[in-house]
Amino acid sequence: MPKRVDHEQRRRQIGEALLRIASTRGLQSATMREVAAEAGVSLRLVQYYFHTKEQLLVAALAYLGEQLTERVAASIRALGPVTPRTVVYGTLTAVLPTDEESVRLTRAYTGFYTLVFSDPELARRHGATYPDKLESLLARQIAAAQEAGQVAAEVDPALGAAALLALTNGLGSSVLGGQRDGAAARLILEDQLGRLFRPG
Repeated sequence: MPKRVDHEQRRRQIGEALLRIASTRGLQSATMREVAAEAGVSLRLVQYYFHTKEQLLVAALAYLGEQLTERVAASIRALGPVTPRTVVYGTLTAVLPTDEESVRLTRAYTGFYTLVFSDPELARRHGATYPDKLESLLARQIAAAQEAGQVAAEVDPALGAAALLALTNGLGSSVLGGQRDGAAARLILEDQLGRLFRPG
């Protein structure tokens, strides 16, 4: 009896091969042939599941989003009861490249966005989806903390969320660039979070 093929598993195998390329060599010169070699499959199979490189990029970005979401959820759970403060803290510290997994995730995102922002059409179609969702989540949590008296009334939740995400992204770049290590970056982020949230 012929072996049954799990098509989603095959798609994920190929998409994750692209993510490995993104996190090690960047995506500017990644070809479908290179992805096939990384995945250990034929070029024809890659083209069967993904007719264009853009389709492959979008699928790989979705897989990357799933991985980051799982990491964020685990980070929040580790902080105890779920509160606006633990959601903001857990989310941003999970995104910060402080260990092997988060460095891999950050490098993969950097590879994707470097490629996307060099192509205005690709950027228009796919560039800001995940960051926008993340920023909105942070803004909602800051607003909820404000209602509970944990954040000062004069803070603008949207601006606060944008500033924290920009800080985290900048710290991530400084870690990848060797300016500081993950522990030092985390201290800076924790300092800013301490200024935003009132004690207790």
